[in-house]
Amino acid sequence: MLEAITKDSLFHEYYAQWIKVYKEGAIRKVTMDKYLMTYSWLKKLIPNVKVCEMTRITYQQLLNDYAECHERQTTMDFHHQLKCAIIDAVDEGMIARDPTRKAIIKGKTPREKKPKYMNQFELHTLLNHLELTPEINWDWFILLVAKTGMRFSEALALTPKDFDFPHQTLSINKTWDYKGEGGFLPTKNKSSVRKIQMDWQTVIQFSGLIRGLPEDKPIFVKEGQAVYNSTVNDILERHCKNANVPVITIHGLRHTHASLLLFAGVSIGSVARRLGHASMTTTQKTYLHIIQELENKDIDLVMRSLSELS
Repeated sequence: MLEAITKDSLFHEYYAQWIKVYKEGAIRKVTMDKYLMTYSWLKKLIPNVKVCEMTRITYQQLLNDYAECHERQTTMDFHHQLKCAIIDAVDEGMIARDPTRKAIIKGKTPREKKPKYMNQFELHTLLNHLELTPEINWDWFILLVAKTGMRFSEALALTPKDFDFPHQTLSINKTWDYKGEGGFLPTKNKSSVRKIQMDWQTVIQFSGLIRGLPEDKPIFVKEGQAVYNSTVNDILERHCKNANVPVITIHGLRHTHASLLLFAGVSIGSVARRLGHASMTTTQKTYLHIIQELENKDIDLVMRSLSELS
């Protein structure tokens, strides 16, 4: 039985119950962890604020205090995770007016970001520096992510059964719980379940590599082995430095894959499906800078064509 929450209850207690009722069992563990982190910050920043005391000024001060040690985007995420719970409290009559209305999102100066993607020459140089041994290793993992644009957890979950060599496709239908205790998990969303077309060279390479491996066991994760993305990122960083190309992360390889496809003229819809995005909007937001650059090139082409008509 849930403890009765009233307008005089502490806000962080209300939020804890809201998470339990509305989020527990409905979201992935990684998302749940973010809500629980938000809850821990509430206990730290507003331990004595009651639900009914959540005014616009109180809420804005909460955001300001949080923003002192977080970047703007992180503060925005914090705001979004609180807003739904607060709107529900308004609907229940525990808060008089919506205190999140016209909230100002601040944040500390962002750290200098690593490059998110490479150009084609840089990627080609990197791949030439990989140590592709006769047996599966993390360099093969790096190659496959670069050529398919898979998420880190999707690539970890690959089994021999997922490779369809006659049709040159790779089935993405699960992920690997590398942040937890290991084991298979569902994909990020329904759109993430997909088939990715592979080039003939990758098909030939992996058909030999995985021959004889157990059909339903991950090809990159050994039995009982804990895998961390930092481990693979360290290997990738070493190769980047040796190849004298920008240091990027495994997720940066996914960005690189998508960027090269867009620059090659592949439609946004096709790129979104290949990446497993829930909608084209996600792709457009993520790669807005590239899309704008391509639009500028298109405008140049249009102007050149028109000038040739006279």
